[in-house]
Amino acid sequence: MPAGTVGPPPGGPAGRPDSSGRPAIDADPRPPGRGLFVAFEGGEGTGKSTQVRLLFDWLGLHEVPARITHEPGGTPPGARIRALLLDPATAGLSPRAEALLYAADRAHHVAAVVRPALDAGEVVVTDRFVDSSLAYQGAGRTLDLEEVRRLSAWATGGLVPDLTVLLDLPAEAGLARALGRAAADRLESESLDFHERVRATFRDLAAAEPGRYLVLDAARPAEAIATAVRERVAPLLSGRVA
Repeated sequence: MPAGTVGPPPGGPAGRPDSSGRPAIDADPRPPGRGLFVAFEGGEGTGKSTQVRLLFDWLGLHEVPARITHEPGGTPPGARIRALLLDPATAGLSPRAEALLYAADRAHHVAAVVRPALDAGEVVVTDRFVDSSLAYQGAGRTLDLEEVRRLSAWATGGLVPDLTVLLDLPAEAGLARALGRAAADRLESESLDFHERVRATFRDLAAAEPGRYLVLDAARPAEAIATAVRERVAPLLSGRVA
């Protein structure tokens, strides 16, 4: 599948009802070759933010127009949603409400930040995207994975990253890293079993689409991980990096 395109959403061709009778989500209309979308995914403490910054800095050295962003909270309204989602005081929030809040954040993030940058030919590097909802709200909260997938596809208009980098680390090790640097937020406070389900789902998603994923051991040194990411990203830049 060419970079920057998506196939029909799960369940049937774009725009036609699937077997359940529900309308399918239209595929991402972004033309091939317009910008590049890279998402970093992984559990807690896997070093996503570090790798996002390292990739952004490398792109800057090669004068490739790029921007970095994150979910939730990559827009001013999203920052307010993020505060609600991660506040330990909202521990009683229902799983469905949580999934809808993440979808609302993502819908505005895509409309206000991601898609305009891609349409301008930029490289967009995000810390988390749809896979995080599938892993955390789908598996972690034990919601129906396909329902979460469909909700996310509707929120994004079918946008799929050209490359997803999964930083993989055992849940216990990642939580030890995360909790060693700050007080636990609402998701970090969840059980080890919750975070093991999250990790397993990330790995299953990558195994199902190996051509779109780069899975890296997050226990490796940060620079070694960054080098592997650059080697994968460089061929996707249409000759903009020698």
